[in-house]
Amino acid sequence: MSIQNKNKLVTISTLGKLKKAKEKFSCLTAYESTLAQRISEAGVEVILVGDSLGMVIQGHDSTLPVTMDQLIYHLDCVARGNVNSHIMADMPFMSYSTDELALENATKLMQNGAHSVKIEGGSWICKMTSTLAERGIPVCAHMGLTPQSINRIGGYFVQGRDTKKRQKLIEEAKSLESAGAAMLLLECVPNDLSKEITSLLKIPVIGIGAGPETDGQIMVIHDLLGISCLEKPPKFVKDFLKGSSSIETALGKYVKSVKSKKFPSRSHTFF
Repeated sequence: MSIQNKNKLVTISTLGKLKKAKEKFSCLTAYESTLAQRISEAGVEVILVGDSLGMVIQGHDSTLPVTMDQLIYHLDCVARGNVNSHIMADMPFMSYSTDELALENATKLMQNGAHSVKIEGGSWICKMTSTLAERGIPVCAHMGLTPQSINRIGGYFVQGRDTKKRQKLIEEAKSLESAGAAMLLLECVPNDLSKEITSLLKIPVIGIGAGPETDGQIMVIHDLLGISCLEKPPKFVKDFLKGSSSIETALGKYVKSVKSKKFPSRSHTFF
């Protein structure tokens, strides 16, 4: 298990250098101080304070009920426990329905400990991304399966399998990079598509259910610990606590598996 240098914060630049060197990096969600500290000490480069807390913490069946005040509360807890990981915070449902509201709420997240914000969407968030980036707020654009749009999508399905949708995702990813996005997160897309997008973009690309070719991998901490809120965990989930002597050991195994390109394996990947 690697312990990060407490005096050296992981930044957007750090992640960019890892991509350039073709070195993988790991990401995990966290919602409170103690686990945030353990996650950071394990060498996880990015901690996401995700609106997934609506499901794994609050017991809802989606991320939609999570409010800005609730996200900020958990962000504040994580920031106190963090050692030196990069903290990314989700923008909750409808907290960025206009560019003005996005700037207001992203500012609150940055003032409460976030180092970047994550926004779900495609080309329609390009202007918003530019506005935030110009004002010093790094944006991670979340594409593919976007949980906040679940009612429009109609379910949790792999995205980008047909030619038209595939090309749309590629073009929107390029547009978001041009607009100033600092990172991209791809969720539930086929491996060949995530590989193509990752190779086309200069910014770091993080995957969840997007195969092993992305620059970074992210998991929900509850899934990593084998306590998923879902009756049947998604294909891309792996229980790292199984066979481990402690949570710290499980975290170390996850980091090592990502960096050595052993996770995600073929069995966790969509084709």
